[in-house]
Amino acid sequence: MRLTRYTDYALRVLLYLAERPERVCAIAEIATAHAISKNHLMKVVHELGKAGYVQSVRGCHGGMRLCRPPDAINIGAVVREMEGDFDLVDCASCVITHRCGLQGALGEALGAFLAVLDDYSLADLSRQAPASLTNAQITSPMLGSVQRPFATS
Repeated sequence: MRLTRYTDYALRVLLYLAERPERVCAIAEIATAHAISKNHLMKVVHELGKAGYVQSVRGCHGGMRLCRPPDAINIGAVVREMEGDFDLVDCASCVITHRCGLQGALGEALGAFLAVLDDYSLADLSRQAPASLTNAQITSPMLGSVQRPFATS
């Protein structure tokens, strides 16, 4: 199973906010911290807001924060919301669809994958992080290690 960058970025935003519950975080701050396009991240954050995971705070010191405690945010639910389409193969144009069991096997594998993610909350993932997400090097499950432009203390 492979998550899209969109979902990867959504999980990064949520983890970033979970590590900073005492303050409001700006999109530009998170984009810089993860070396992600601010414009792309705005789309991700908008979707997270529509799904009820983050809320915007207006004003000169505005930004966003989590809508719920990290232990109330289920990772499986976030992945389902952000991924949308889980078609792992395109069977519509395949000539052996009527006698192929691949789609069923992949559906079963997807169910097992999501069942594991359902066992984790945002708080679980935040607790498992080896170091603060403000470290100079960030590791993404999808993209591997990414060197940030600067480190904050």
